Amino acid sequence: MLSASWLRSLTLLGAMALTGAAWAASASQTTTHSQKGIAYRWVDEHGVVHYGDNIPPQYASQDRAILNSQGLEVGHLDAQKTPEEEIVANRAREAVTKQKQHDAFLVSTYTSVKDIEALRDVRLDQLKGQRAAAEQYVESLRVRLASLQSRALSYRPYSARADAWRMPDDLAENLVRTLDELRTQSNALAAEGAIETALRAQFQSDIERYRELHAIHSQSAAVSTSVPHAAAAAQ
Repeated sequence: MLSASWLRSLTLLGAMALTGAAWAASASQTTTHSQKGIAYRWVDEHGVVHYGDNIPPQYASQDRAILNSQGLEVGHLDAQKTPEEEIVANRAREAVTKQKQHDAFLVSTYTSVKDIEALRDVRLDQLKGQRAAAEQYVESLRVRLASLQSRALSYRPYSARADAWRMPDDLAENLVRTLDELRTQSNALAAEGAIETALRAQFQSDIERYRELHAIHSQSAAVSTSVPHAAAAAQ
C-alpha cells in the first residue's frame, strides 16, 4: 500500500500538471486571438498616422482603416457625417441608383441608336401637332377678344358719347374671361417650346449614353474572348 506522503505527492503533481495545461491552453488561445485580431489605422489632427488595437474616442468618428494580422487593409470605416453631408451623400447614392436604372432601361428597350431616333421623331411629331392645335386656339381667342373689345367701345367707360349706356355685365364677364384664357393659353404655348427643347436634349443624352454603354459592352466582350485565346496560346 502507498503511504500517505506518496499520495500527497501524487496529488500535488497532478494539480501542477493540470495548472500547466490550463496555462498552455490559455496562452495558445491568446496567441491565436492575437494572430486573428483586428487592428486599426487612423490619422490625428496633425496628419500623423497611428496604428492600434483600439481607436481613441476623439478619433472614433473619423475615417479609419481595418487591418488584418498581416497589416493589410481589409475594411474601411467612413467618417461620421454631419446631417448636411448625409443629405448630400444620400442624393449622390440616389443619383447613382437612378442612372443605373436608366442604363438598364436603355439597353433592354433599344436595339440600336436608330430605335431611339425613331421614338424621338414620333414624340416630336406629337408635340408639333399639339403646338399647331394650341396656336389655332390662341388665334381664335385673339379674334374673340378683338370682337368683344369692339363692342365694348359703345359703352361706358370706353365710349366718348355722353349718353352712352353702361357696359352690360355679360359683356364685361366675357371680356375678363376671354382675356384670362388668352393669357393662360399663350403661356402654355410658350411652354410647349421649352418642352420640345427639353425632349430633344433628353433623347440626345440617351443616344450618347447608349453609345457609351454599347462601347463598354463591346470592349468587355472583346476582353472575355481574348482571354481564352491567350490561355490556349500559353499552353
